[in-house]
Amino acid sequence: MSNAHLKTIEQRLLWLSHWMIHNANHLRPKTDGIKVGGHQASSASMVSIMTALYFSALKPEDRVAVKPHASPIFHAMHYLMGNQTREKMENFRGFGGVQSYPSRTKDIDDVDFSTGSVGLGVGITAMASMVQDFITAKTWGKDAPFGRMVALAGDAELDEGNIYEVLQEGWKNDLRNTWWIVDYNRQSLDGIVREGLFGRVEKIFEAFGWDVVKVKYGVLQQAAFKEPGGGKLRAWIDDCPNAEYSALTYMGGAVWRKRLMDDLGDQGDVTALIEGRSDAELAALMENLGGNCVETMADVFAGIAHDRPVCFLAYTIKGWGTPIAGHKDNHGGLMTKTQMADWQKHMGVPEGQEWEPFATVKDVSGLQSFLKTVPFFENGPRRFSDDRLSVPAIAIDTEREISTQTAFGKILDDLAKGGSDLASRIMTTSPDVTGTTSLGPWVNRRKLFARNELKDAFIEHRIPSTAKWNFAPEGQHIELGIAEMNLFLLLGAAGLSHSVWGKRVIPIGTVYDPFVCRGLDALNYACYQNARFIIAGTPSGVTLAPEGGAHQSIGTPLIGMSQDGIAAFEPAFADELAVIMEWAFDYMQRDGEGDPDERTWLRDDTGGSVYLRLTTKPMEQPISRSDDAFRQGAVDGAYWLRKPGPNCSVVIAYQGAVADEAIAAAGMIGETRRDIGVLAVTSADRLNAGWTAAQRERARGNPNAKSHVETLLDPLPSHCALVTVIDGHPATLSWLGAVAGHKTIPHGVEHFGQTGTIGDLYRHFRIDRTALAASISQLTSGKKAFA
Repeated sequence: MSNAHLKTIEQRLLWLSHWMIHNANHLRPKTDGIKVGGHQASSASMVSIMTALYFSALKPEDRVAVKPHASPIFHAMHYLMGNQTREKMENFRGFGGVQSYPSRTKDIDDVDFSTGSVGLGVGITAMASMVQDFITAKTWGKDAPFGRMVALAGDAELDEGNIYEVLQEGWKNDLRNTWWIVDYNRQSLDGIVREGLFGRVEKIFEAFGWDVVKVKYGVLQQAAFKEPGGGKLRAWIDDCPNAEYSALTYMGGAVWRKRLMDDLGDQGDVTALIEGRSDAELAALMENLGGNCVETMADVFAGIAHDRPVCFLAYTIKGWGTPIAGHKDNHGGLMTKTQMADWQKHMGVPEGQEWEPFATVKDVSGLQSFLKTVPFFENGPRRFSDDRLSVPAIAIDTEREISTQTAFGKILDDLAKGGSDLASRIMTTSPDVTGTTSLGPWVNRRKLFARNELKDAFIEHRIPSTAKWNFAPEGQHIELGIAEMNLFLLLGAAGLSHSVWGKRVIPIGTVYDPFVCRGLDALNYACYQNARFIIAGTPSGVTLAPEGGAHQSIGTPLIGMSQDGIAAFEPAFADELAVIMEWAFDYMQRDGEGDPDERTWLRDDTGGSVYLRLTTKPMEQPISRSDDAFRQGAVDGAYWLRKPGPNCSVVIAYQGAVADEAIAAAGMIGETRRDIGVLAVTSADRLNAGWTAAQRERARGNPNAKSHVETLLDPLPSHCALVTVIDGHPATLSWLGAVAGHKTIPHGVEHFGQTGTIGDLYRHFRIDRTALAASISQLTSGKKAFA
């Protein structure tokens, strides 16, 4: 009886998903003439797989990353279950409607992982499984829900390199409880998948310890193979090229018959097998691949009783069950109005009942009773929460020269020594740069995480080493290989822990700052799904002088400014970093409604992730500072290191490692320009965000809205000029001149770095004190020209 219900659900999801797309493209009024799209064919190839998975195999504790192009099936499923509204379905891909691709933050149905950039949804499930192991190995996480992490992927997604990076990381970490289900329809956006490709891919999966389960034939084909001549039909199917199979599918039963008779006819038993079926029955048989058979998929899923990672290769027809099935252009193609009208009759949907969830169901009460017993949906929405953790006071000794990177390591080491609840929830991770990003002391105290204990051989043999690499279930550091995509996928998975498992983890990752760019797609998607973490990019800038241009970052401050969902900081001094980190540990746990703080117009109550751009350059530290203006300014984005006088003609604004150069430049001309101001910028990102937010608020009719940077710069005379400097792209700070109309000369780095000493490079890029003083002299000498 359940197989009959599954078939009914499958057909309902097929219709509702395709009608939603059709409505968006052909019926809903258009205002801009642009195709809406929606991937009907890619949805159709997944419908049987998703029906079997959600309505037969999954339990509430399981989590799924849905193939981006199967979003319509996902939304139709929740609409059928009463978890999605008709209004939002009718507005598919419209403003406020269901999203083009599943989104945790923008859709109201129960999205586990946001997907859209292909391959990332696949990879995050493996990382989520690792995070699940990390949580459940701890005393505070033993009661967390424990399930399978499942990815639904298109076969073309296997072209993405990050998938294979994840495979390697999974093998190193003894990956368990992970399913990847591949919709093997052998068609991509531009054509047909190359013959024999998955034979190669299969060997890769097996090499990394995965079970590979091929699901090639549905129940109709399996039954036919048992008939006389069935073995020959099976051999023909196995030998048929992908492109040929797709073309025959599109052309239909009569063409199938001619082709099969031409190739296999006049052999008695095979001829009888073919001729014993009508054209429609023959087409149904040939299109009954394993991934298009809900009964077969349900049986295959039910047959897995172990926790080893499994890759299911489910053979499907792209566009299965629709008039555009098999056509090589169907990826972005849509059924025409005529095709849809004919298909509506074929599907038995009465006119006027297109949106009715149970329009074609004969036994509605029986199906509804079945739906109430489906395990995956029994407990309702699976969004959890966890209490916020108290943040201990964070301070650091500033009596000696120290770099922000070293200060970062010292702060974490101090936390490791303590017994706070927050420290016990920290999960650090790094892509093979743990020691060189100052995480070593933390790791030595808190150990590396592994499902099974592994002692450090160097300790066992009493060989001196600064690194004590003990692996244990209680460990709090996950060491990754040198693949930054994996770093941000792991941070994204761990940063959702409070919602996915109801256990808050505080993820902290470190990476060489220039290589933030190598994981940028995964970083973007981690922020898109509102994951919460701290990422320290260190060392940064051309200040990493001897390493040369390959290891020096230029544009990362602009990434920090432009990336939604993350607050970017670049402190120059250790006490700034201590204040920022204390704030960051609380900020990443917030989940408010987004009301802006009228002091800054930043939406800090929503919380978010934090990006710290740090450096290895030791610097003399300021005298002890603990006043409120300094602490608040460090968090808000800037404060006056040297307040400007009433007749100030120039302000030096700096961010990060060049603080000493800016301070020295101010001193060089201070004898003649006593009113000079020095603005310490800790976050151009937050200054800029507050400024633009305040402008929006004024445009809405609130003339009193004023941002933090406006408050800082408003007292300056109109003839005052700004000289900005950063070890990064000068556009990071050059916009400051637009806040109150002050002339600005920006200093920064626009071209690939060089090798040399810090002094060499600072002079080469004109971010040294002499260049700054020269710009100040130029500005002040020509004051009347721009007053």
